[in-house]
Amino acid sequence: MRAVVINGTRDVSVEKVDDPVLSGPDGAIVQVTASALCGSDLHFYEGDFAVSGLRPGHEVVGTVLETGSAVSRVKAGDRVLVSPVFGCGKCAGCHAGNGIDCTGGGLRVLGSGPDLPGGHAEAVEIPVADMALMPIPDDISVDNAVLLTDALPTGWTAASRADIRPGATVLVIGLGPVGLYALQSAQVLGAGRVLAADRVPERLAMAEALGAEPIDASKGDIAQQVLALTGGLGADSVIEAVGHDATMTAAINAVRTSHTVSVVGVNANFAFPIAAPLLLIRNVTLRFTTAPVAATWPELIPLIRYGRLKPVDVFTHRLPLTEAASGYEAFADRTDGCLKVLFDPTR
Repeated sequence: MRAVVINGTRDVSVEKVDDPVLSGPDGAIVQVTASALCGSDLHFYEGDFAVSGLRPGHEVVGTVLETGSAVSRVKAGDRVLVSPVFGCGKCAGCHAGNGIDCTGGGLRVLGSGPDLPGGHAEAVEIPVADMALMPIPDDISVDNAVLLTDALPTGWTAASRADIRPGATVLVIGLGPVGLYALQSAQVLGAGRVLAADRVPERLAMAEALGAEPIDASKGDIAQQVLALTGGLGADSVIEAVGHDATMTAAINAVRTSHTVSVVGVNANFAFPIAAPLLLIRNVTLRFTTAPVAATWPELIPLIRYGRLKPVDVFTHRLPLTEAASGYEAFADRTDGCLKVLFDPTR
């Protein structure tokens, strides 16, 4: 079959690789219908996490081709959502759909290492099918199904962990897909006012169209702009969806005393300096989160089904899998208005 391979920094190719095989009785083989590029894939592409020969891709939907003998939740022929984060599949955390809380071996992330090839491919093996797979409801579109495999759960979880109170002022830093869904989730959770910060004019325009007040980060320090807009108080809840040192610092500086910063941006700096005395004196809650994707589906699917949450269309580029290299480049460089890339593995 064909699969995307990252061979080094900004070096992507589509290669012939072995077809996936079941690794055990708990696994399933999924024929990929569509897969999307995520900002965290760029950490491998840009060399922040150097893994030569990596086969990436963790936002995946498809059709089950084969299951192991112990799988009961899905069967061959089912159209399925794929959770990219999972654990052993047997412990209490995994039974709750939360691989982050796995006590039977720890968290695994699809497409993040050589032992777990990802879904930017024609097919992928999922080793714990009953935990990581769920049939796609008939009323959920393919686009929304793909979004339910990471971007939407991450945005929702970011907002859920930001301690948003009814009527609160919420700041979202970073208006990629995750930030836009965090913005919409904050509104669903009762935010009275949403401030939205980014440098890209098109993203700021999308946020404004969703009812947020745009903050152009190219025109000055984000935190200072937020303080000016809030009478010097800061935002009640801040969601950081970028992961850069500067944006994380801005999030901490922009939050109101005794309130919460929720971080879902992936920061690759193990030496990031946190001003601990300042956080202590200001009584700030600082949360870092990897979304428990499967655990969010019972919340998010009804919100979409009944129109409470209407995910904004973020797929600006729809490409054949054979054009993966150009898709990665456009996504990384934000050229041609690229917000999110969807790959079709049949082409």
